[in-house]
Amino acid sequence: MLQANKLCMRYDDTLAINDLSFTVAPGEIFCLLGQNGAGKTTTINIFLGLLQPTSGEALINNQSASESNSIKNEIAYIPEIVQLYGNLSGVENLDFFSRLAGYNYTKEELTSFLQRANLQESAYQKRLDTYSKGMRQKVGIAIALAKNASYILMDEPTSGLDPKASVEFAEVCKELSENGVGILMATHDIFNAVNIGSKIGIMREGTLVHTAETAKISAQELQDLYIKTI
Repeated sequence: MLQANKLCMRYDDTLAINDLSFTVAPGEIFCLLGQNGAGKTTTINIFLGLLQPTSGEALINNQSASESNSIKNEIAYIPEIVQLYGNLSGVENLDFFSRLAGYNYTKEELTSFLQRANLQESAYQKRLDTYSKGMRQKVGIAIALAKNASYILMDEPTSGLDPKASVEFAEVCKELSENGVGILMATHDIFNAVNIGSKIGIMREGTLVHTAETAKISAQELQDLYIKTI
């Protein structure tokens, strides 16, 4: 599982993360809510191994996120804006990034990943610079599937998506969860957090101040709690 154990991250005199602890089990979707500067993206970057925490540890399947290269294929990352090659098609991007991760798939296998990510078939051979943001997110999910990642880290993945694309994104996330993939998602979107997540954590000034199971809290209750917290 993903584990944050008493994580702290200090930048000079600023404490960006303060004694942060949580777990994300296989098949669990843990949504981190909080304002800009609450520490959500810093937390994601520590798990990606891009930042070394000042103290505490981030573990991926009991291995340190900052020390072991052997776990890099255990995780995939979907940022707010998925960076892909605009001059390549969806299937060509998927093939390229799969090969970088050490996989060599057939055309049929590549298209099956795009199908699972719910990308329309008519877009497979189109250049990425013609894609909407929602379509780019689907290619990012297909890359995570092709990488056979156990966990996917997402930073504001629903930002800028239209309602239809948000619903489709939620459906794909739930399917990933049902297949045992754990998801850690940083988001501002309360509605999608309740709709997608299995657990929610609210962060303020680098501290996890509330956690809740989505089965036990409504969107209105979460919104009220969020507003009181921030």
